Amino acid sequence: MSFNEQFDQHGAWRREFALRLKLLSEWLKDHDLINAAVEERLLRLETQVRSDKVMVAFVAEFSRGKSELINAIFFAGYGRRIMPASAGRTTMCPTELGYDADIPPCLRLLPIETRLKPQALMEWRAVPEKWTRVDLDVNDPVQLAQALEKVAEVRHVTRDEARALGFWHDDAPEDNPRIDAQGMVEVPKWRHALINIAHPLLKQGLVILDTPGLNAIGAEPELTVSLIPQAHAVVFILAADTGVTKSDLAIWREHLVTDSDDNDARLVVLNKIDTLWDALSTPAQIQAQIDRQRATSAEILGLPVSQVIPVSAQKGLVAKVTADDKLLQASCLPELELALAQGVMGQRQKILRSAVTGGITELRAEAGRVIHIRRRDLAEQMIELRGLRGKNTQVIKHMRSRIEQEQLEFNTSGAKIHAVRSIHLKLLREVFTLLGTPTLKSELAQLTEVLKQPGIKLGVKKAYGQTFGRLHESLKNAQRTSAEIQSMLAGTFKQLNAEFGFSLQAPKEPEMSQFIVDLEQIERSHLQYLGVANILKLAQPEFSERLVRALATRLRVVYETALGEVELWNKSAASQLDAQLKERRKNFGRRIEAIERIQQAATGLDERIDEIERHEREVNELDGKLNDLTAQLTSAPVSRQNPSLHTEAAPLTQAA
Repeated sequence: MSFNEQFDQHGAWRREFALRLKLLSEWLKDHDLINAAVEERLLRLETQVRSDKVMVAFVAEFSRGKSELINAIFFAGYGRRIMPASAGRTTMCPTELGYDADIPPCLRLLPIETRLKPQALMEWRAVPEKWTRVDLDVNDPVQLAQALEKVAEVRHVTRDEARALGFWHDDAPEDNPRIDAQGMVEVPKWRHALINIAHPLLKQGLVILDTPGLNAIGAEPELTVSLIPQAHAVVFILAADTGVTKSDLAIWREHLVTDSDDNDARLVVLNKIDTLWDALSTPAQIQAQIDRQRATSAEILGLPVSQVIPVSAQKGLVAKVTADDKLLQASCLPELELALAQGVMGQRQKILRSAVTGGITELRAEAGRVIHIRRRDLAEQMIELRGLRGKNTQVIKHMRSRIEQEQLEFNTSGAKIHAVRSIHLKLLREVFTLLGTPTLKSELAQLTEVLKQPGIKLGVKKAYGQTFGRLHESLKNAQRTSAEIQSMLAGTFKQLNAEFGFSLQAPKEPEMSQFIVDLEQIERSHLQYLGVANILKLAQPEFSERLVRALATRLRVVYETALGEVELWNKSAASQLDAQLKERRKNFGRRIEAIERIQQAATGLDERIDEIERHEREVNELDGKLNDLTAQLTSAPVSRQNPSLHTEAAPLTQAA
């Protein structure tokens, strides 16, 4: 199965899951089984599945055939090249291809002059009026391809301007762009490009990041420390006729090699193998040459040979457009697509399904508690009513007085429950403070000060280490405080269960370890960037400020996500208490109503017992249906070829 086919199947599973989740939500509402925490979990799961993105970053030095490879894998269906892929430098600025249904098909371009300002790329995304917009006609491949050629546009500036923009370095002349006859320097016209089109794969959540060469990558810190490290897969392209050049190795070592164990998500493409197809050589000789280049490249880059895939993107594109199966096999493009499908999509699906299973299990537990309370209340009522059989009016009257007294005592216990909530919220405020934006800004202040200092910053690694040390400690403090709250909740819930017959259970505390891992990944990507190669760039105050803003933007996402987990944890605890208070009040009302009916008619007792038996059966049916519906959501995705794909949701519509 090719990458496109597997991605299509993944999209079908996500749509099917979102539909099932929506129907489950409606069923829970119809049966009054939803509280604030359950509703929040449903919303989060649906958002997570609907908006799940898979980013594949294509990285290479100039003239390695990167844009042609993107055309061959993703856009051959247009019957022509869509991304500019002529000889020489094509992609001059980082380009993201994705889909947002709220935005018309368009190309948005951020002027290169924005580099002279301190805002991070993420901040510029929130200012659409600063981008140049070109509308796209997705039904006209010619217009689409012509419009996308703008990503290759350049400007000619003076050396001083090029230096200010980060493209000219007096101390590294070999990396500088060439100077034309007028003494001007060629630089990209645009800093970043966003392409929004309704391509089938993009609509399903694929995001393609097309990056420029080494000079442009190094000048944009956010690309190196944020976008590429967050990609789910990185495809690094080499040319088969040259192998690993000095500039290729510089990109690999400075921007792609990590200390983590996620190198499986890095594929190396040995492109342009058709340049080795020689009419004077036998197929065996050609294959031996490709194998040698593949083995040498793998050894230099420190990868297993299986992760270096020989390909001819140009022949693969031609083969797809002309439906030439023999040429397609010779291009080896299917092997690359298979590697992407198994590596990227397999890993992404595994992560998403794991998150989904965890979310559904917690949702089942929340809704199951409400059913348990109803079942227990019905059982207590049944014991109470059966005890009234054969009793006289006085006994029944006494029973009513006892229930009313219990109700009164329960209503006056509100102060105790309110006190529990107050203590809980006080401790929670400590966690909110630890994970809040003001704390994050404070922790970054010292690093910002070091990076703002003029000249060579020899102590920058130490400042980074100290900053991340404090950030790690703040997350650990949040974890410790959360553990204290969890312990207090467990004890308080146990006391309330004993005193009022509740069945409260402290929800699972938020797991901060995942955010500590995120923090470590961010730290690695930044420390990797602080090598000797970038020491001169760091001497520029504007560059350093962009770097720390990029860091702050990425850290803010981690802290806000952690804060969201704490808020959901709090909501789960509060919702449980609210749900059980609500059910208890309803229970008092039903018990008094039953006594009134018994007092008014001799047959009232038997009728009420029959009603409770019927309600017990209904509650058991609800529990069984809840199990069925949640089991469907955690089951493996159906195959795309399975004709029942669009009919399996039918039982949900009849669930009520």
